[in-house]
Amino acid sequence: MSSLEVPPFFFAAVLVFALVEYCWRKASGRGYDFGSLGANLGIMLGQGISRLLSAGFITAAYMAIYAVAPWQWSIDSVWTWITGVFVLEFFYYWQHRFSHTIRWFWAGHSVHHSTNEFTLPAAFRLSWFTGFAGNWILLAPMVFLGFHPLVLGTLLVLNLRYQYFLHTEAIGKLGPLEWVFNTPSHHRVHHGSNPEYLDTNYGGVLIVFDRLFGTFAEESDQNPVAYGLTKRLESNNPITINLHEWRNLFRDVVRARSAREVWRAAVGRPSDIAPGEAHDSAQSLVAGESASRKLT
Repeated sequence: MSSLEVPPFFFAAVLVFALVEYCWRKASGRGYDFGSLGANLGIMLGQGISRLLSAGFITAAYMAIYAVAPWQWSIDSVWTWITGVFVLEFFYYWQHRFSHTIRWFWAGHSVHHSTNEFTLPAAFRLSWFTGFAGNWILLAPMVFLGFHPLVLGTLLVLNLRYQYFLHTEAIGKLGPLEWVFNTPSHHRVHHGSNPEYLDTNYGGVLIVFDRLFGTFAEESDQNPVAYGLTKRLESNNPITINLHEWRNLFRDVVRARSAREVWRAAVGRPSDIAPGEAHDSAQSLVAGESASRKLT
């Protein structure tokens, strides 16, 4: 990972805030799962290697798209960067939403939602197979609109670094900021496996597109967030965490009895199940609903 992606001051902030959060959790009686922490760190290491292996191909693809863009925004203009913040947020919202509603993309993204304890280090629980899954393609329209891949990459890094600080229970609601920005409260809901919280709060830095497109849900004290997948994954093995949903997907594809079932198993909603088989998913409209569904 480049120095742009992880500058020294960010490393320092990560360590300091993670330590403060640990002390807060211990003092408040919430405990701290060191097994989960170890899994997060192992996954983070593998994800860093994965990015190095896929970065060249993805950059080349983006540059090829940029070369045929009908209009190119000047990389030296401040308005390019200001406009880019909101354009990226729009496409990030849809990338994130499709990562929950298209099973192929969910196979990778489910890694991030597999944590059963919501702590700051969980922000680094990211799939090793993002490049393979192709989630990055969903941001390509921004490049075709004329934003240089460097603008996209820089703004995306900043967006994701902001989201690190959303992965905590230590910060409550933030008053009027909740209307515009993605906050820890909103992101706790996003990570919930509660039926009322599924498929909500996809924003990165902002929450406005969730409010606009009807995917916003507010955290309720009467409905505490239950973290993790609807079918909990208890393993702390980074390999198991990264492969479990791919295994389910390919199993269902192999067992499919028709082209329609193959399509549904591979790119349908993650709650769809090929030949009556249950699989790990946080996307059912009702928790456990998909466990009893059979294709006809």
